Amino acid sequence: MLGHFGEKMKLHRREFGFVGITILFTGLLAGTSPLLRGQSALPKPDKDTVLKASDIKPKLFPESVFFRGQTAPAQMRNTGGIHFSDDLYMLAGLVDNSGYSTGIREKYQAYLISEVRLQFGAQTLKPGAYGVGFIEGGKFVVLDLAGNEIFQAASQKDTEIKRPVPLQVTATDAGKYRLYAGRDFVEFNRAK
Repeated sequence: MLGHFGEKMKLHRREFGFVGITILFTGLLAGTSPLLRGQSALPKPDKDTVLKASDIKPKLFPESVFFRGQTAPAQMRNTGGIHFSDDLYMLAGLVDNSGYSTGIREKYQAYLISEVRLQFGAQTLKPGAYGVGFIEGGKFVVLDLAGNEIFQAASQKDTEIKRPVPLQVTATDAGKYRLYAGRDFVEFNRAK
């Protein structure tokens, strides 16, 4: 038995639900709903575009990321990515991994988010969110969000880069890119 007050609250919840659904459908019909406008934080580019840290805002890349049971702040000044011509993204950013065990910190240095399949040498990475890092022996490691290793790919050192930065993405040949952490880098491209 709800009583008089409980019945009024039940009625108000129904009214609020109806108002919310009405607003959503009105927005859909008017074309102002984010569901119709698309979710891209930047205007759709004419060609694949490399993004610098100054291009990446919290609407595009989260300020805090989830990995292995906890969240860590992303270093927004150390982010980079690609905005593909079909309005999809690949983004990466260094994280403050100080709250993790030594074993995880060795491998988990950055957070990578991709809306497209990526090719790292012979390894294909599906769209999703991952922990990534550069480890000893010239290897780039990719981890799922539980901290399990998905694969390793060969990385290289760029001794000729003039001013290495903590993290950046650069373009090489048409459709090929490099993800750098200082002088270490891994080459990748969008998988077919």
